[in-house]
Amino acid sequence: MAIIHVPFLNEVHMQMPVTEVSERLDQQKKYDINIAPWADYPYKPLVSFTIAYSADCIVIKYYVAEKSVKATYYQSNDPVYKDSCVEFFVSFGEKGYYNFELNCIGTCLAAFGPNRYERTFLPVDIIQKIKSVSQIYREDRSGVIQWQLMVMLPFDVFMHDSLSDLKGKTAKANFYKCGDDLPQPHYLCWNNISSPQPDFHLPQFFGSVQFA
Repeated sequence: MAIIHVPFLNEVHMQMPVTEVSERLDQQKKYDINIAPWADYPYKPLVSFTIAYSADCIVIKYYVAEKSVKATYYQSNDPVYKDSCVEFFVSFGEKGYYNFELNCIGTCLAAFGPNRYERTFLPVDIIQKIKSVSQIYREDRSGVIQWQLMVMLPFDVFMHDSLSDLKGKTAKANFYKCGDDLPQPHYLCWNNISSPQPDFHLPQFFGSVQFA
């Protein structure tokens, strides 16, 4: 099982400009999302991420390089997994897990539940508390487009848990990259998954996220 030790950034907070937070995350350790568990979907864009936390939020930055980029969804809880999408699934206890799915322009789908079939969307007013900033770069000579997305998840969005301080705590999580409607659909994960068909909703394959 993969393990991440999440650093505490004392200077980061939800009122801080998102561009400054994004720059701070560039200095943190990067982890690869490079496992393609399903043979029918071999395409592997280059994807990595950094993660940290503060007194009031979890912050994650994704770095992506892929052959095509798509962003067609603009409303909260739209099916952004059909676009160029990165995802963060996390559980703080036995009740269930959250899935935060964001396309390359920051549109977010978020839900909570114990499994794929019993999920409840987070209310739009809760999702709107999430802050993000994205950058999409021009296609280079090799035909690759690079983009980055930084997301700030305030403790308030974890509405089914009472989070006030993550210091010393451990969560279960996985990080993903997908794009169902892209020319080359793909399903990548940070911690490996064993299942016959693509399925990110398998918390038994979450890795360990340990908050410093």
